[in-house]
Amino acid sequence: MVLWWLANAILLLVVAPYLILLANHVLRPATEIRKCAGDILEHGVALSKNVEPIPALSDTRESISRIKGLAVRYLGSAGKLL
Repeated sequence: MVLWWLANAILLLVVAPYLILLANHVLRPATEIRKCAGDILEHGVALSKNVEPIPALSDTRESISRIKGLAVRYLGSAGKLL
């Protein structure tokens, strides 16, 4: 019976604090990761709003090439007149 009480005391005074310490070493980084993940999500949503017009860039590129061709024709005709 004495060994039983001794084992319980060792468990309570040595093993339990060690397990709490190990749990603390795991939970602290986990909470920091959760905060970082929340920041990544928040800023990712904000970034997605800023990149919405990117598909319009292909339309802009096509318009610029079309306008460039017209401008070259116009300047060629205007150069003949001058």
